[in-house]
Amino acid sequence: MVAPARAPPLSAARYGGIAMRRRAPPVSPQRASSVPPRILAPAVPRTFRARGVPPAALSARGEERRLHAARGGARGACGGTRCSAGVPDYLPASWKRGTDEKPLGPRLELSAEEAVQQQLWALQCNDHPYPDHGVEVMYRFAGFDPFERSRYFGPRFDLGQFERFRRLFHHSHYRVLLSHKRHHLLSSFYVSPVRMKQRVQVEGLRPGELETFEFTLEQREGGSWDGYWFTESLVHDGEGLTGGVAY
Repeated sequence: MVAPARAPPLSAARYGGIAMRRRAPPVSPQRASSVPPRILAPAVPRTFRARGVPPAALSARGEERRLHAARGGARGACGGTRCSAGVPDYLPASWKRGTDEKPLGPRLELSAEEAVQQQLWALQCNDHPYPDHGVEVMYRFAGFDPFERSRYFGPRFDLGQFERFRRLFHHSHYRVLLSHKRHHLLSSFYVSPVRMKQRVQVEGLRPGELETFEFTLEQREGGSWDGYWFTESLVHDGEGLTGGVAY
């Protein structure tokens, strides 16, 4: 009768579809001299045993990746270029300060007179801190519905897009407001507790420019803008806008 063959000290076994290597039995000091050298070799780390990849190959692969990244050749999902290129790992000190400052626009604490002054001051410094910033402030204060034609300038215009609103301010009459020298109040009265009209005279930047405009403001009632004053119309006190405007 032939004795069954003994399994080798290191054999492959299947567990969960992953090739695992069976640990060799302990070797006594007396038998150390007669044990083959491959059994006395240091045990392979568990990670490498589970993946079945020699440690030398992984070490060489890691060194290759390190040298590749050091040369600036790391490639990813950004179209073949380094994803971190041009992206700073910090934010400037002005970023936090800029997020705390609210842009000029309607505020609950502003009265009707203060709302008019905010708009006139913004138009007086129209190109600060960037071109047509004052016109942008006027657009924030505008109380018209962007989906309907508005009488903000007198005649009905489609002002749903800011660019149309901005171009009308560069009209021959309304351009007086842009970067004007000074303005002063002519009259102010409340038509109702929630509606106010104010006439102001504006001296333009160009010689001989002196025009009068009438602001009509209305206070919102109810909703998220309850108590805020918005500009219902800004009409030139004269012939106003005539034909020839492409709106």
